[in-house]
Amino acid sequence: MTAAAMAPQAPELVLQARKVTKAFGGLVAVREIDLEIPQGSIISLIGPNGAGKTTFFNVIVGILDPTAGDVRLGGRRMIGRPVRAYLEPVIWVLPSAVIGVLAALAFAVTSSAEIAAGGAVIAIFALATMFLAAIVRPRWYVQLLRRGGIFRSAKPNEMVHAGIGRTFQNIRLFANMTALENVLVGMHIQMRSNVVDALLSTRKAREEEVWAEGKANELLSLVGLSGRGAVVARNLPYGDQRRLELARALGSNPKLLLLDEPTAGMNPNETATMTALINKLRSELGLSVLLIEHDMRVVMGISDRITVLDHGERIAEGTPEEVRANPKVIEAYLGKPPE
Repeated sequence: MTAAAMAPQAPELVLQARKVTKAFGGLVAVREIDLEIPQGSIISLIGPNGAGKTTFFNVIVGILDPTAGDVRLGGRRMIGRPVRAYLEPVIWVLPSAVIGVLAALAFAVTSSAEIAAGGAVIAIFALATMFLAAIVRPRWYVQLLRRGGIFRSAKPNEMVHAGIGRTFQNIRLFANMTALENVLVGMHIQMRSNVVDALLSTRKAREEEVWAEGKANELLSLVGLSGRGAVVARNLPYGDQRRLELARALGSNPKLLLLDEPTAGMNPNETATMTALINKLRSELGLSVLLIEHDMRVVMGISDRITVLDHGERIAEGTPEEVRANPKVIEAYLGKPPE
C-alpha cells in the first residue's frame, strides 16, 4: 500500500465561501472573506460588534446577495453575482413574443379578429406566467435558467432545501403556537402531501402527519424539551425558547447549522447546557456547525477552528490556541495600548 493511500483523507467540505464581499452603497460591511467548513466540524465566527458577522451569515443563507465572491454548498455554487443576468428577461419574454408573432401571421392570412384576440390573450398569459415564475422561482424555472447559462443566487428557501438550518440572534419563534407546532413548521420541506391530500384527508396525508408529530417529539426530546410539546412558545422560559428554536432548525434535516449567538442572554447553567447540546448534535447527528458567539469560554471550549472578523475583514484564523494568542485579535477586542 502506498503512502498516499495510507494518508488520512481530508474531510469533505460542506461549505466554501470565497472572497465574499457585501457593500451597502459606499459602506463595505464584509470584504473578501474566505471560509471553509469541513464535514462534522464546529467553526466559530467571532469579532467585536459591527464586525460584519451577521451580514456574512445573511449572505450565506441567501437573505443578501453578495457584491462579489460566491458560496458553494457541497461543491455546488449557490450564492454569487448573477452570470449573464441580462438574458433572463429574454427567457420569459420569448414565449409571449413567439405567440404574438404567430397570431399576427395568422391574422394576416385569415383576417380573423378572433385569432388575433385569442393570440393576444395567450401571449399575455404566457408573459404573466413566466414573470410570476421569475418571482416565485419554482424548481423548473431555476433549471431553465441554468440550462440557459444564467446563474442567480439561491433564495433562503432554496438554501434550506439544499441543507442549511439557522437560528437567529433575536429569538424568532411563532409565539402563539405550541412548541410542537413550531417544530412542525420547520419540517414542512420534508412533507410530500399536497393540498388535495390535505383537503381530502387521504391516507398519505394522515400517515405523514403521524410521522411528522413523532419526529417533532423526537427533536424536542433531543434538545431537552421532552413533554413540553403542548406548551405555547411564549410561555416557555428563555433558555427553553432558545432550544426550541434549535429544534425547529433541525426540523428541516440540515447538513449545516448556522447558530447566531445561541447562548446570548443565558445564565451559566443554561450556557453549559446549550454548549453540551451543540457538541451532541455534532457527535450524534454528524452535523457541521457555524457559530457566532461572544462568550469566549464557549468559543474556546467548543470550536475546532475560529475565524475572527474586524470592520468586515478577516484578521485571524486558526485553532482556539492560535487565535487566543494572536496580537491582532487582542487588539481588536481590547484596543491598542498607548505608545
